[in-house]
Amino acid sequence: MAEISGKNFIPESFQGYTPDIAGQIGLLWELIKAPLIVPLLTICVYICLAMSIMVFMERLYMGVVIILVKLFWRKPEKRYKFEPMKDDLESGNATYPLVLVQIPMFNEKEVYKISIGAACNLSWPADRLVIQVLDDSTDLVVKDMVERECIRWASKGINIRYQIRESRGGYKAGALKEGLKRDYVKACEYVVIFDADFRPDPDFLRRSVPFLIHNPDIALVQARWRFVNSNECLLTRMQEMSLDYHFKVEQEVGSATHAFFGFNGTGGIWRIAAINEAGGWKDRTTVEDMDLAVRAGLKGWKFLYLGDLQVKSELPSTFKAFRFQQHRWSCGPANLFRKMAVDIATNKKVTLYKKFYVIYSFFFVRKIIAHMFTFFFYCVVLPLSILVPEVYVPKWGAIYVPCIITALNSVGTPRSFHLLFYWVLFENVMSFHRTKATLIGLLEAARVNEWVVTEKLGDTLKNNKISNKIASKISLSKLLGDRINLHELGFAVFLFICGCYDFMYGKNCYFIYLFLQVITFTIAGLGYVGTIV
Repeated sequence: MAEISGKNFIPESFQGYTPDIAGQIGLLWELIKAPLIVPLLTICVYICLAMSIMVFMERLYMGVVIILVKLFWRKPEKRYKFEPMKDDLESGNATYPLVLVQIPMFNEKEVYKISIGAACNLSWPADRLVIQVLDDSTDLVVKDMVERECIRWASKGINIRYQIRESRGGYKAGALKEGLKRDYVKACEYVVIFDADFRPDPDFLRRSVPFLIHNPDIALVQARWRFVNSNECLLTRMQEMSLDYHFKVEQEVGSATHAFFGFNGTGGIWRIAAINEAGGWKDRTTVEDMDLAVRAGLKGWKFLYLGDLQVKSELPSTFKAFRFQQHRWSCGPANLFRKMAVDIATNKKVTLYKKFYVIYSFFFVRKIIAHMFTFFFYCVVLPLSILVPEVYVPKWGAIYVPCIITALNSVGTPRSFHLLFYWVLFENVMSFHRTKATLIGLLEAARVNEWVVTEKLGDTLKNNKISNKIASKISLSKLLGDRINLHELGFAVFLFICGCYDFMYGKNCYFIYLFLQVITFTIAGLGYVGTIV
């Protein structure tokens, strides 16, 4: 029997044997392609096509519903009981419920004044409002700055409390939970949460609280986010397109059809009784907001989304901060789905239709399938099918259905329609990180509970002196380490090889898309995305 040497991959007696390594690799490829590679890749194509149909039907369903909602649905003020808050000279401020405002913070040097100032300027009787700054900062200088700001507002007659903890246990969920335990909170009926970069308008409470007062079955009123720095760079424009679709379509559809949607973690006001009935804040995942919303929804509580009630906020403008945020937003829902799927399926307080909506539409398609389909199909399966021409990918699955899905996604931000093609390429790049995070959440692997607070720059970049001072302290090695992303560069090389092969031997002209995707992966890999500080 012939032996395989260290320089040979196959025995010398094998038919077609060649002494050069390249020839042996080619022969080995031909040996395994037909019985193994082709069937395996064909199965992957069918799975991806099935996922594309699932995403397409979900987008189409939401598109139809949002059109019906806009044309025929009554405004929230007509669907629910609503009476504006009125001042009563006889009873004074007693008609106003006691409202708690929670502002969780962690080393928010650039934006802490914004949220504290906005909360203190809310149009609500001072004796019926409690503002709670939950500072988990580890930077002692920042801690001192935040405390001084609270003292400054307290001297003006604002009921503002500065709270710190011994440890950051539970991160944001732990801080919110600890804040609700304070004695002065027991008399509060409602709690509104604003992250450190959020700046509500003064009439926020007057437009949201009446829904909770007059509709005892409503647990949450969620406002829409608007972004003060959406024009800062191309990265923030891409985020605006994705988040506008989420708020204008996904949240609106969930509110109108099932009175259920995921709490966005900030810019919303809760009935404290509903929080307590649902079991309070839990830190078992990185999406404590969604966790609470699902548990409250399973208790039968209703949620209301107000698209006209808008809160200004800041988008992460550095690629590093954005990737950490997307990891948390993708890993958390997948991990929560793993933990709660059985509880949702066996719940007896909600209808079978609502359980199907939460499990299939809210979690499975939007939080899991959408990420995996985008990455595996456009970054792995479709490029590999070019190298294996025996595998057929129908054009309806590769071109037509994705184009319709993309067009449906664009309705949220008409002003950015001209950026739609680049948005698709950028979303394909980010789908790698989202898919990886989703798998980590499903498998409860390492980094499943990793919590990195999204960096906010505030007005830092408007001050050239500060920017130059920061830049001068950054070493070249650290700058390259923060900017160079090897995963993106690796995919750029892979897609470039596939694109070259398609250019020379292909028939479908996929190389046009592949080369554009190579450019996008390369730009992301070299760190030329977003603001560079």
